[in-house]
Amino acid sequence: MQYYNAIFLEEADAFIQSLDRKTQKKVFYNIRLAEHTKDPELSKKLSGEIWEFRTLYLGIQIRILAFWDKTDNKQTLVLAANGFIKKPQKTPNSEIERAERIRIKYFEEKTK
Repeated sequence: MQYYNAIFLEEADAFIQSLDRKTQKKVFYNIRLAEHTKDPELSKKLSGEIWEFRTLYLGIQIRILAFWDKTDNKQTLVLAANGFIKKPQKTPNSEIERAERIRIKYFEEKTK
């Protein structure tokens, strides 16, 4: 059963493309797995409308911030924009704020 569809915005795609091939495969594997399971290890709500998609690979914590688009009567997880390698324990506020700006821009452009 597929719970939602994930789509990638340009920023998230560019981040993933910047990773080495094996890391890209692991990120995509986890995204597809998350679409079909409700595994709390793969995603977590951070604040407001922003979610964190999580991949741990070879000791590296890869994060892609995301938000939901529930318009058009669909459950769509928009892998927002900013992916980053997480070093500190807490997700930096600057990354969450960046994702929020991208979320606002996404919906503004969608309604045009």
